[in-house]
Amino acid sequence: MSDTAVPEAEILHETMGRVALIRLNRPGALNALTYPMLAEIRRRVAEAEQDPEVTAIAITGEGRGFCSGIDAQVLRATTEAGQSGRGAGQDSSSDARADPPGIFSYLPLVGKPVIAAVNGVAAGAGFVLAMMSDLRFGSEAASFTTIFSKRGLIAEHGTSWVLPRLVGPGRALDLLWSSRRVTADEALRIGFLDRIVPHEELLPAVVAYVDELASQISPSAIATMKSQVWRHLSEPMLPSLADADRLTQAQLKHPDAREGALALIERRPPKFQAYTAG
Repeated sequence: MSDTAVPEAEILHETMGRVALIRLNRPGALNALTYPMLAEIRRRVAEAEQDPEVTAIAITGEGRGFCSGIDAQVLRATTEAGQSGRGAGQDSSSDARADPPGIFSYLPLVGKPVIAAVNGVAAGAGFVLAMMSDLRFGSEAASFTTIFSKRGLIAEHGTSWVLPRLVGPGRALDLLWSSRRVTADEALRIGFLDRIVPHEELLPAVVAYVDELASQISPSAIATMKSQVWRHLSEPMLPSLADADRLTQAQLKHPDAREGALALIERRPPKFQAYTAG
């Protein structure tokens, strides 16, 4: 097998309701990632973004782990390459070159909601995958660790920018410095997890949430609001207000705005237009 091909069984994908579900499927390795797996996840996300029948994308893991990070052998090769100056040899597809630096940094740019369905341990790159998702649903078995400091590494892949905005600077530094394990209950309390559900109800809870969005919410509004929230995190208030005003005027011209008003007047469910990236 070439180093650019991923066994299909290591990344599973299916549709559940209006959810495009991506499953990491290396349960024996707690779903540790290889570079081909990273590229396959990227490809499946792009496909779901273009599918008009998909409202949101969910990512979960098979077995008792969500994702334990980068595979140890890949991490060793990457470290050795870095020390020798050879580079990491990461995926060099056109999509990867267009993405911002760092793994999963493209997820905030996806025009549909991305939900991490965290079923177990999320460590290192698995922590980043959960962090870069728009929402984090966790089962009672979910746990989190940044792990970087225990590997002699720093705040990688956007953690120094995103994590303080989720949990605050002090808590972010604690999680980054200590690399300690955080339970689902603590993750919810500090604002990293958005909700906890019983383990067996994790995926049904995600599907129910997305189906509720699909039945009532304009997909174009969802895409615009996602872009606003991520972009405005790094903008001052007045430019953000001006941008929101400009986007509001543009949305008023969208067919969904008229449909939303008519649905309210006629007391019926709205029939919004499907959304695809483009």
